[in-house]
Amino acid sequence: MKDLVIAVVGVTGAVGGTMLAVLESSRLPIARVVALATARSAGSSVQFRGENLTVQNIADFDFAGVDLALFAGGEIASADYVPRARSAGAIVIDNSAAYRMCADVPLVVPEVNPEHLRYHRGIIANPNCSTIQMVVALAPVQRKWGLQRVTVATYQSVSGTGKEAIAELRAQANAWSQGAEIPAPKAYPQQIAFNLLPQIGSFDAEGFSGEEIKMIKETQKILDAPQLPVMATCVRVPVFYAHSEAVQFQTEREAEPGEIRAELSRAPGIKVLDEPQSGIYPTPLQAEHQDLVLVGRIRRDASIEKGLAMWVVGDNLRKGAATNAVQIAEKMAEMQLLG
Repeated sequence: MKDLVIAVVGVTGAVGGTMLAVLESSRLPIARVVALATARSAGSSVQFRGENLTVQNIADFDFAGVDLALFAGGEIASADYVPRARSAGAIVIDNSAAYRMCADVPLVVPEVNPEHLRYHRGIIANPNCSTIQMVVALAPVQRKWGLQRVTVATYQSVSGTGKEAIAELRAQANAWSQGAEIPAPKAYPQQIAFNLLPQIGSFDAEGFSGEEIKMIKETQKILDAPQLPVMATCVRVPVFYAHSEAVQFQTEREAEPGEIRAELSRAPGIKVLDEPQSGIYPTPLQAEHQDLVLVGRIRRDASIEKGLAMWVVGDNLRKGAATNAVQIAEKMAEMQLLG
């Protein structure tokens, strides 16, 4: 395969910057990286493998000659520029929600459904951060024992919202520690420091938030299980990095917690930390800056037949976004679907 020209869109954002860092250690053969962002960031510089890259304005950029475009901006940017990149011949891996539920766009987690990559038409969607870590943990269970039902409550860090939210939590916590007036919220509808917000995205008429709907529909699509009942409650918490999830699930065939523990220990992309009597279980701080999904607290749920529960933690900027996108590209290269 030839060396690739790769464009990173939204390179100055939290996910885009992480995407650039993940690319630095990628197995992909890279000829050149192009850094793209909106006019507000154009002219600034970012570093890649010791070289300063000047950030270009995506509005003026011609994608001709780009082999792979990694989009880390929002839905509006993706809706505007993904078709242009694809028309110029680039394969697009998009981190926004703009194309995830399109029938002809694969929604891929490489450890779970890499075979879906064969059916792409120039666009591959990167799933939602909270969905990715959950399906990495659920897929081995589904393959061996089947799934009848999934319920999840999430504890999602502020970095999932972006740099402004990280700064907001830091400013509010600093003000509190100094006895000063806590700054009014801007990134969130209410204060996030020392608080929990059971709202991620806007609410629909039935009271579900946007993030909850994403987790439900994306899980069903990725697992090829459109009828699988999934229930989600998504909560923003005052943690800087890494999302945590309390996942309860019901299997089709009987499974013991020890069997689940052993199966997940063998599964790709997972690290089992499950000795709670010794204080060993996943936490957000342990998950920061790594690409594995951490799983612990695996136990039986006696409230329902064939019920089990587990605690799942992952770095939302890495495996939940940037790393998964780069891993999609690496898997495509391995499958000879690039270049």
